[in-house]
Amino acid sequence: MIRQPIVSVLGHVDHGKTTLLDKIRGSAVAAREAGGITQHIGATEIPIEVIEKLCGGLLKQLKIKLTIPGLLFIDTPGHEAFTTLRKRGGALADLAILVVDVNEGFKDQTKEALDILRTYRTPFLVAANKIDKIHGWQVFENYPFAHSYAKQSEAVKAALDTKIYEIVGKLYEEGFQCERYDRVREFERQVAIVPVSAVTGEGIPELLMVLTGLAQKFLGRKLDIDTEKPGKGTILEVKEEVGLGTTIDVIVYEGKIKRGDTIVLAGRGDIIVTKVRSLLKPKPLDEIRDPRYRFDHVKEVHASAGVKIAAPKLEDAIAGSPVVVAGDGIEQAVQEVKSEIEDIKITTDKKGIVVKADTLGSLEALVNMLKREGIPVKHADVGDISRRDVLEAEAVREEDPLLGVILGFNVKVLRDAEARAQDRGVPIIINNVIYKLIEDYEMHVEMERARERAQEFEKLTRPAKIKLLPGYVFRSSKPAIVGIEVLAGVVKPRFRLMNSEGKSVGVVKGLQDKGENIPQATKGMQVAMSIEGAVVGRNINEGDILFTDIPENEAKLINQKYRDFLTEDEASAFEEILRIRRRENPFWAVGE
Repeated sequence: MIRQPIVSVLGHVDHGKTTLLDKIRGSAVAAREAGGITQHIGATEIPIEVIEKLCGGLLKQLKIKLTIPGLLFIDTPGHEAFTTLRKRGGALADLAILVVDVNEGFKDQTKEALDILRTYRTPFLVAANKIDKIHGWQVFENYPFAHSYAKQSEAVKAALDTKIYEIVGKLYEEGFQCERYDRVREFERQVAIVPVSAVTGEGIPELLMVLTGLAQKFLGRKLDIDTEKPGKGTILEVKEEVGLGTTIDVIVYEGKIKRGDTIVLAGRGDIIVTKVRSLLKPKPLDEIRDPRYRFDHVKEVHASAGVKIAAPKLEDAIAGSPVVVAGDGIEQAVQEVKSEIEDIKITTDKKGIVVKADTLGSLEALVNMLKREGIPVKHADVGDISRRDVLEAEAVREEDPLLGVILGFNVKVLRDAEARAQDRGVPIIINNVIYKLIEDYEMHVEMERARERAQEFEKLTRPAKIKLLPGYVFRSSKPAIVGIEVLAGVVKPRFRLMNSEGKSVGVVKGLQDKGENIPQATKGMQVAMSIEGAVVGRNINEGDILFTDIPENEAKLINQKYRDFLTEDEASAFEEILRIRRRENPFWAVGE
């Protein structure tokens, strides 16, 4: 038996995902005399007869004999639902529609959706939405795009073509070849862009046509299922229902689930083994009278289908968990779920960051993207950030501050965890856009590295050039105290000094300005300096030009790592110091 392909809709907020889904559903409802639609839990089934009616003669262009029974659209749009609906080895969705506002182009969540589609290797098409908003567009409700486009002025056509090619360019930058659907020559290599209006319905026939064509052409045997096999599905959502208690909304993608079946799924703490008490599907909309009676009880469901399951012990069930019917024995089903969860959750002894996410699917997507970026993960799990997570990151931070970090996707930070993190300086980075979360972490690493470099640079002897001011000798020795002017760079206590011959003359003991001790003197300042080891008239004299005596290993570091930290006058003083030192040794402070 061939099941319906499962279709998910992704895209940036406000680009029209929900409106598009509503339009597809609404069009199908309007064509109900051709077979109508079936409302599932979390999904809408559109039979092939309805698609044929909506597409009219367009399907003949594909020259493909239709064999799929229809399309199952996931009702919740967005990449969160997409990642939640996962199964071993990839996404549950067979196909995806990436919605892009043709007038706004690519936005943050568009890029994230592409990253997720790439990670899961899911075939997709682009719905270039809101064509009706193009200045001068004449609306022809529910027309195929080709018919509407033909009736537009040349200026409007040119404006749309420009916007489509901007999307083509952006997709190319992301590594995808694409073209407007009617210009695609190789669907295997090119992503089809279908211009649509989710409001007016223009382009919806082509959208359904291309989706159906892709399903027929590329999914093939993936859709062949044995409906009598023990069922497998994925939890879309865990919900409290009046009169039912905790329930799970499940998309079944293989086999069948019956009332009374023993099912195995993942819980927050451990594997849950329970028995299906009720299988529920929504009543037709016109039959809903009371929220308590929204559902019809059914004996069994076959893939592909969305169903609500009521059963004991579901309180700790987690979204994204596999649901497996224990047809071949409970222990085998438990091992299957365990091994799948272990593929996603991570606990190792290696150094790495701590990752928490709201669902198994988002955790899997996040971990996969982190691996792709070469970022090691020590611990990855579902749930809010706890004190234990902070302790894990704390231990790593002692060894490697750049990895002693917690990343949270769509989760909260528990109060005791927040207090501990603040007290111990453990960074917690939270975002509800996966790639932004990774970008935030990478920015944090850059800032930490810059801070570490700055701290290391501050420990070095800085390049400086000073002049001993004539007439300002306050003490000749032990220590010598003289008036100086800083001609270039920075001078601080404990810096060694040398003369223009490269001979050491002493160590800066202290600096004073107007009788007050100061931590450093910079270019242009005239201050009193005490110099341990210097004797006026013997190794220093009024009017002398002195330089900071930088140890060779520190000079190498400045040369190789910290040139960009030097101010212009410091860089000038450093060049003079190098010239002085290299008169005796041409390779002084040259890297290995």
